[in-house]
Formats: sequence, C-alpha cells, structure tokens
Amino acid sequence: QVQLVESGGGLVQAGGSLRLSCAASGRTFNSYGMGWFRQAPGTEREFVAGINWSGDSTDYADSVKGRFTISRDNAKNTVYLQMNSLKPEDTAVYYCAARNYRGSATIVAAYIYWGQGTQVTVSS
Repeated sequence: QVQLVESGGGLVQAGGSLRLSCAASGRTFNSYGMGWFRQAPGTEREFVAGINWSGDSTDYADSVKGRFTISRDNAKNTVYLQMNSLKPEDTAVYYCAARNYRGSATIVAAYIYWGQGTQVTVSS
C-alpha cells in the first residue's frame, strides 16, 4: 500500500511558477513509476507528466512540454512537478499517482495509487 500526499498548489498570476511535491509512504517507492495528472471542472482527468523509477526517463503532455519539469528524489520518497510560465488554462486540481511498474504511463487506468489532489489556480 502506498499513500501519496500532494502539496504546493495555490494561486499564481499568469507567467508565474509553482512547484508541486508529492510525498509517498512505503519502502518500495523507488520501484514505482510516477505520474502527475490534472482535472479541471467538467473535464476528464488528463495526463501531465510521468517519470520512471530511476528518474532517467520522463514524458510530458504536449500542452506542458517546455514549461513543466517532473523529477523525483528516491531518498526522500518524493516526486516533484516544477511548473513555469503558467497559463490560465493550467488551472485544475493536480493529482500525483503511482503504478507498480517501473516505467510511467500516460493513462489514468495504469495507476493504482492516487493522492487527494492540490488546487492550482492561474489568474490572467
């Protein structure tokens, strides 16, 4: 069982930055592929970024490439999402997720553990 707790969300102006963190419980964190997803009101939950168990392979949605960076610190059982050049359309609840495979994936169904989410609001 893995518990995930996100933090770092908030209100920011367009063009600003935020860094989200996701702290994971459990001693096998370094065997999990991790992902960040987001969900705006009235929309489906969508993939944002993913990272493999070692951190040397990452994947991004086209909408965030070049602006967001996913990383992980296995010694701290934490995965991060650095978000720069934020846009109003980035406003959503952001969720951290873990899957019991070493690689990441882009679909919701591939992940079995989810955090409670953190709100990110970007004002224009």
